[in-house]
Amino acid sequence: MLPGRAPPPKTRSFSLRSRAVRGLLYQLLALAVVILGVWFLADNTLENMRTRGIQSGFDFLGQPAGFDIGETLIPYESMRPYWQAFLVGVVNTLRVAIVGIVLTTLLGTLLGIGRFSSNALVRGFCYAYVELFRNVPILLQLLVWYLLLTEWLPNADTALSVFGLFFLSKGGLAYPVPVWELAHGLAAVGALAGGVGAWAWARAARAHFQATGRPRAVALPGLAMVLLGAVLGWAAGGAPTACNVPTQAEAAVVDGTSLTPEFLAVLFGLVFYTAAFVAEVVRAGIASVPRGQTEASFSLGLSRGHTMRLVVLPQALRVIIPPMTNQYLNLTKNSSLAVAIGYPDVVSISNTAINQTGRAVECIAIIMLVYLTTSLSTSALMNWYNRRAAIKER
Repeated sequence: MLPGRAPPPKTRSFSLRSRAVRGLLYQLLALAVVILGVWFLADNTLENMRTRGIQSGFDFLGQPAGFDIGETLIPYESMRPYWQAFLVGVVNTLRVAIVGIVLTTLLGTLLGIGRFSSNALVRGFCYAYVELFRNVPILLQLLVWYLLLTEWLPNADTALSVFGLFFLSKGGLAYPVPVWELAHGLAAVGALAGGVGAWAWARAARAHFQATGRPRAVALPGLAMVLLGAVLGWAAGGAPTACNVPTQAEAAVVDGTSLTPEFLAVLFGLVFYTAAFVAEVVRAGIASVPRGQTEASFSLGLSRGHTMRLVVLPQALRVIIPPMTNQYLNLTKNSSLAVAIGYPDVVSISNTAINQTGRAVECIAIIMLVYLTTSLSTSALMNWYNRRAAIKER
């Protein structure tokens, strides 16, 4: 028997007959065409701008902005550079987007689950809500909310008061805020530690349910852990109780802090509009779960609430999450319509900068970069969650 011989080494030859070689050449050719097209457009744009005497470049970002911004979460003055003005606009955009996503998720999920309620009034209300808000243009809804908040509410000198702590008027919603001390930072740390404990409890409860089939409460114990951690941190810092409480003056509400009518109008419009689409996404996801799963859960003695939370929703998530990501992206991008009612988001700041500097290309590029970054970040986070929530075959 002849001894086995090692197979000859494979040699790679560059030949146009090779499918891999042709594929590589096609990709390089397509990349070259794209680069050439981008270079042509950029060179043509810069040449036309030079011909018309239009300045270009991002050097204006270091120059004083020279305009005030009515609503800021970070310190800002009119003589600060343009880049700080853009930063204020970005923060305002993220503020609306993040708060809006949280509220939209809660409201849309409740409406979607309500479509399966045994109460006809609840089902009818959820159906009517979805049909009303998703069929009215978002810009019109923003204008309606803005008119309601600035025309129908009383003036600031006769603001509506709730327990003497909250004041609602044409000037916005004023509410008390704690006087910041070290104890509040410790409370935040304690709440974070409580959140970690709630996450560990949720994992343990899920493992117990999979092993025994007996569910354990998750929401209330988790909330109790977060609150307990916050209270312990607050107590460790001396338990301060000083608050800056708004009061009704002769002409306006003073002290405390407030939410402007522009912010409230944008938030209400985005939340109520997007929640209608989220409700349909949740309804479709729940409807995709076979009815036999629900019947099997009832036969095991699970209540309707436990069946929805432990059996139906985990299976529906694989259908819900991808279109839910699209709705989050739509909410973030629709926040650019806030310029129509005067909310100082990044689009509004860019419009002012364009009028003062004439750097239209640069300002539009900043807007594109901001929304591209927020959209890609949201997509990456939701894709990670989608992988975790996916049902893994055994």
